[in-house]
Order: sequence, then C-alpha cells, then structure tokens
Amino acid sequence: MTHLVAEAPGIRTARRRYATVCALLWLPPGLGMASMVLLFSERGMSLAAVAGLFAAHSLTVAALELPTGGLSDILGRRPVLAMAGVLNLVAALLAGLGTTAWVLTAGMVLMGVARALASGTAEAWYVDTVQEVAGPDAELRTGLARGGSATSAALAVGLLLGGALPWLLGVGPDLGAGLREATSGAVPPLAVPVLLGAAVRVVFVFYVLAALREPPRPPATLRSVLRGVPVTVLGGLRLGGRDALVRRVILSAAAAGSALAVIELLIPGRTVALTGATGSGALVYAVLACAGFVCAGVGSHLAPFAARAVAGSGERAVLVSLGAGASGLLLLGVTASAVHPVATTLAVVGFCLIYLGLGAAAPNENELLHRRVSSEGRATALSVQSLAQQLVGALAGLAAGALRPGPLPWLLTSAVLLSGALLWIRRDGERAPQASVPESGAPA
Repeated sequence: MTHLVAEAPGIRTARRRYATVCALLWLPPGLGMASMVLLFSERGMSLAAVAGLFAAHSLTVAALELPTGGLSDILGRRPVLAMAGVLNLVAALLAGLGTTAWVLTAGMVLMGVARALASGTAEAWYVDTVQEVAGPDAELRTGLARGGSATSAALAVGLLLGGALPWLLGVGPDLGAGLREATSGAVPPLAVPVLLGAAVRVVFVFYVLAALREPPRPPATLRSVLRGVPVTVLGGLRLGGRDALVRRVILSAAAAGSALAVIELLIPGRTVALTGATGSGALVYAVLACAGFVCAGVGSHLAPFAARAVAGSGERAVLVSLGAGASGLLLLGVTASAVHPVATTLAVVGFCLIYLGLGAAAPNENELLHRRVSSEGRATALSVQSLAQQLVGALAGLAAGALRPGPLPWLLTSAVLLSGALLWIRRDGERAPQASVPESGAPA
C-alpha cells in the first residue's frame, strides 16, 4: 500500500498528461478525415491528383520515420513534439486555405514530416517519466491503454464533428454561404473542420511546452545530432534482429497494418454496394469508421484486464486479441458475396471485432517492447514498429486492390493477421536484459 501511495501522484499525472496529449494530437486528423478529400476536389484537384497528395504524405512519413525517432532520442521528447505541433499547424493552414497544387502538396509534405516527428514520441515520454518515478519495472500497460483509448476517442469525435460541421453550416440561414462570401471564397464550409484542427494544434503546442516536463539532456549540437541520429537508427534496426520478443512485436504490428490497409481500401466499396448510392454509402462508412474507433478505444481500455484476468499474461493477451481480429476478418470474408440482413449484421460484428482486437493488442505489445528497450532508443524502436506497419500495410493494400473483389482478399488478410497472432504461442524462457542503442560517441 505504501508503494502505491508513493508512486500514485507522479504516475497518475503522467498518465493524465499522456492521454491529453494523445487526444490533442489525434483530434485534428479526425476532424479532417471526413472532409479533406472533398475539399481538395472542390479546389479543382482530380481524383488522381488527390491520390498523389496523400501519397506524398505517406512517402514523407515512411522516409523520415526512423531519422525522426532518432532525433527524439537525441534532442528529447518535448522539443520534438512541439516542433511536430508547429509543423502540423502550418500544414493545416496550407491544406485548408491552399488553392493550387503546389501549396496543397507543401501542406501534405509538412503534415508527413510532423507525423513522423510525433510518431512514438509522446509514448516514449510517458514511459521515460513513469520509469523515472517508479523504476524500470513500473507498470506501463494501464497508461498505454489510456493513451490508446484517448486516441480512438479523439478520432471518433473528430470524425463525427468534421463530417457534421459542413452540413450544419448549410442548415437554416446557410452560414456556410455567408462564410464563403465574407472570405471571398477562401474558406468554404469544407475547410472549416481542417482550420478548426489548426486551432487545436495551437492548444497542443502550448500544452506540450507547459506540461511535458522531462529530465535535462546534454546540450545537443549540430555535430552531435548528425553523428547520433544515424547511430541510434542503426541500433534500433539491429535490436529487432537480435531480440526475439522485439521481432515478434514488429511482425505483429506489420500484420495489423495489413488488416487496417485492407479495411480502409475495401469497406467503402462494400458500404456503397449495400446502400446503392455513393452519398449514403459514404455516410454509412463514416458512421462505421466512428464505431471502429470506439471499439478500438474499448479494446485499448480493456487491455490490462485482458492481460491479467483473461489471458494471464501480456504475451497471451496479444495472442487472444490478434486472434479475435483475425476472426473478424474471417467474418468479413465469408459475408463478402452475400447481401442479406444476417450477412450484413455478421459483417458489422466482424468489423467491430477487428478494431476491438487490435485495440486490445497494442498496449500489451508495447508494454513488452518498452521492457526490452532503454530510454536512449525508445522512440527509435517505436518508429521501427510504425514503419513496419506502414510498409506492410501499403503492400497489402496494393495486393488486395489487384485481387478480384470478393472473399479472397479478406481471407488472405485474415491468414496474415492469424500468423501474427501465432507468433505469440511460444514464449521466451528467460528474461532478456534491457537492450540499449549505442550512444552517439560509441561505434555503430
């Protein structure tokens, strides 16, 4: 009891601040999710041009994922998160107000840089803070779960609000038309959610600077950064090669990336086929996506319970959670060719089961990861995990798009996610020492 009371104030504060940062970080993307494609189309961009804009964002994230993780490990979490917030603010203004292809491209590239900078940085701050207060064996799963729940809740709220705002501006006195006229067409209703996201970014930057305290680090010079980042990145890559548990975490993240990519690619077409119209299909997809984020949040919230009471350990909890996600994909596969209320109900259950399982798996995976990685390479390890998820997701999306629509893409993806789950059947028989990435002065 004494131990719990002693550690409670610092750990509870860290959990609360981490959840707040996650919510502020992901609310703006949720706000823009429902309107950004339509906004770009209204600006005169063709569908191919819109796809190119999002490809520029994705390629930027993939190219900078590891270097920015190393930068976070060298410079510190707070300055890198603040830098990400400032870049996201500029990117949102360019995306919301830009009318030419080069301005919109610049906005999407800056958004990709900011996404890479923020990837894993807040989580690394949380783990560093808790372990500084309670030691290397501190309980991490609860805080990671709350951060995942806050992320899912922010995306769900942002998606609903961002989808509703343009519609609400056209109701009654048509405030949208007045806004367009007052700004000489610079701010159409579809731009309002994106610009609201820019305002949230301002709050994010101030909150990060005010709340995310961290231990002082040695002063970083340009030379130390240029030397330290490549060494840290190489250390993060080697860690996955020499530590079996870290390798399982990375491969599981890759399997989850394939599932998410196939869902994002194929579900919109299924909702349009179900409703018979593009507009109503898009609305159904927005509601379904919101439900998915809610399920992911619930799964993340239940992750500690799954590890303690249901599975008995974090490793078995990952096995059960990913297996549940694979079952959801299987349900989507067996109902892919059926148009019937029962089949539709099973498909919705499968969709929710995927997000529930992935949401429950992530905190348990990352809790295991953080026990194998030291603070000097924590953000880099998370970047390696994120990069694996993105790259495999991109390949899975290309493969699913090349296959004939029907059960096959879903069944193959279910097999991939099930393979990720089966990695956790075997457990390491010994506790590996905490891995560390070489310091900037050490040989690579």
